[in-house]
Amino acid sequence: MGFFGVPLSGLLASQSQLQAVSNNLANLDTVGFKDQTVSFSDLFAQSSLLDGANNPIDTGVGVASTETSTDFTDVAPTTTGIPSNMALSGNGFFVAQTATGLQNYTRAGNFTANSQGQLTTADGELVMGYPAANGVVSTSSPLQPLQIGLGSTVTATATTQFSIPANLDSAATTGTTFPTTIPVFDSLGQTHTLSVTYSKTGTNSWNYSVDVPTADTGAATTQVASGSLTFDSSGNLTSPTGNVPINIPAFTDGAAPLNMQWDLHSTSGSPNLTQTDAASAPSGATQDGRASGILTGFTVSADGTINGTYSNSQTIALGQVAVATFYNTQGLVRTGGNNYQVTAGSGPASIGVAGTGGRGTITGGAVENSNVDVATEFAKMIVAQQAYQANAKTITTLDQISQTIIQMITT
Repeated sequence: MGFFGVPLSGLLASQSQLQAVSNNLANLDTVGFKDQTVSFSDLFAQSSLLDGANNPIDTGVGVASTETSTDFTDVAPTTTGIPSNMALSGNGFFVAQTATGLQNYTRAGNFTANSQGQLTTADGELVMGYPAANGVVSTSSPLQPLQIGLGSTVTATATTQFSIPANLDSAATTGTTFPTTIPVFDSLGQTHTLSVTYSKTGTNSWNYSVDVPTADTGAATTQVASGSLTFDSSGNLTSPTGNVPINIPAFTDGAAPLNMQWDLHSTSGSPNLTQTDAASAPSGATQDGRASGILTGFTVSADGTINGTYSNSQTIALGQVAVATFYNTQGLVRTGGNNYQVTAGSGPASIGVAGTGGRGTITGGAVENSNVDVATEFAKMIVAQQAYQANAKTITTLDQISQTIIQMITT
C-alpha cells in the first residue's frame, strides 16, 4: 500500500514541470523574461538486505524536484525606436529602486519617464545610475535616479578657452594675410565672431591680430589682441611658448567681461600652429562656451551614458545607467514584475559601468525579448504529459491490485 507514494511523487514532479513550461509559454512575449527549467532527483531507501553477491538491495521510493534553474542566456536586441528603451547584451542587470527604497534588479529595459522626468521601469520603479554635473559623469558618486526630462534647460556658459589649429604657408610672400574666424559665447549665451588674421612679416615670422565687431562691444577699435609668431626651420612654433590671453572688457548686450585663453598648444604640448609648404588653412576650431538650450532628445551609448541633445546643438551627458552583476545568478530570487532580488546564495551585487568588469553592453532604443523557445517548451510539455499519464496509470494499477487484495481478505 505504501507504494502509492512513488507514482504520487511522479505526478507531483510532472506537475512541477508542466507548471514551469506553462509559465514559460505564458511569458513568451514578456520583455527580459528568462526561461526556467525544473530538475529532478530520484529517492532511494537503503535496505539492510543483501543479494546473493552480497550487494545491497536498494528500493526506489520516488522522485523529487530539486531545483528550478533559470536560463540567463540573452537574445539579440530588438529595436523599438523609443529612446528610453535599453537592452543589455551579456552579463548583468539594470538596477531599479522602489518607492520604499528597496533595490531590485531586472533585465527588462522597456523604460519610460515619469512626470518628474525620471527614468522608470514599466511598473514605475526608478532606474538607478551615476549622476552627471556639467556634462561630466561621476562614477564615484552614490547611485541616483536618472533624469531624462525633455524640455529641461541648460544655462549659457561663457567661453574661457579656444583653439584654431592651422597651417601657415611658408612659401607665402611677405605681406600675405590669412584670416580665420571662430564663434565664442559671452555670459548671456550670445554668440560673437572672433576674427584672427595672420600677416607674414618675414622668413619664419608672422604677426597676428584678434578682432571682434565694434557693434558687439561698443569700443572704438575692433582689435582685442595682437602679437608675433616665430617658427623654426622645421615649421614648429617656437614663440609664443604659452597661450595668449584674450580679454573683451564689455559687451553691448550687458554680458560680463570675457576673459579667454587662446590655446596655441595642445594639452600634450604640441603646437596648434605650423608653418609648412602647404596652403594656409585651418584644421578645425574648438571652444568651450555655449548658448542656453532646451533638451530636445537623447541617446544611450554602449557604456550606458545618456547623452542629451539640446536646441543649442550641444550634446551633454545627463547620467550613466548602472549595471549589476552577481557571483551566482542562480541564487537570485524572482519577485515578479520582471524583478530579481539578492539572496545569500547570489551574493551581493557588484555595481559598475556597462562594458567593464565582465558586464554586458547596452543598446539604446531597443529591448531584450524573452528567451523562451516555443519548440523546446512543447517538447518539454509532451514529455511531462506522458510522464503524468504513466504515473496516473501506475496509480490505477496499484488501486486495482489493492481492491483485489481487499476482496481476498473479505471473502
